[in-house]
Amino acid sequence: MLNGKDLAGWKCSEENPDSFKIVEGALVVHGNRAHLFFVGADNAANFTNFEFEATFKTMEKANSGIFFATKWQASGWPAHGYEAQVNCSNGDPRKTGSIYSVKDVMNVAPHKDNEWTKYVILVKGKTVTIKIDGKVVNEFTEPEDPGHKTRKLGPGTIAIQAHDPASIVHYKEMRYRVLP
Repeated sequence: MLNGKDLAGWKCSEENPDSFKIVEGALVVHGNRAHLFFVGADNAANFTNFEFEATFKTMEKANSGIFFATKWQASGWPAHGYEAQVNCSNGDPRKTGSIYSVKDVMNVAPHKDNEWTKYVILVKGKTVTIKIDGKVVNEFTEPEDPGHKTRKLGPGTIAIQAHDPASIVHYKEMRYRVLP
């Protein structure tokens, strides 16, 4: 997904594209709110059952997110899919591993700032499993009627969130595989 040289296969929302840069082979997310969507080489990345993994490192007080089952949009917070939170020491009590505002990991993050950590999001049918450094920290099964129209599992892609100018998060070794 990430070649470590440029943002080939990715498309940034039209607001604040400078919030995403490749530095020493890693995606550095730092700047005003924006979202970087994985579109793939053919500009048509769209999957339902998948495993996504990335290695990430948060700086102190950083906030970011990994949206999944989402769709590209020009501006604003993604309206489709869910957000897997990336936050160790930011003031938001929802920490890394949360499925934001749906099933949260509260107050204590399962990792430390300034350390490379492995994040895995597994989506199979209506079940989401989140692992941090190989340990399951969250599982969620979407109900038949989730009570909202756009926040639901289904075909979509991955998006990385730049949350605010005070937040710095590094991502590398990003990959996904489609599951049957």
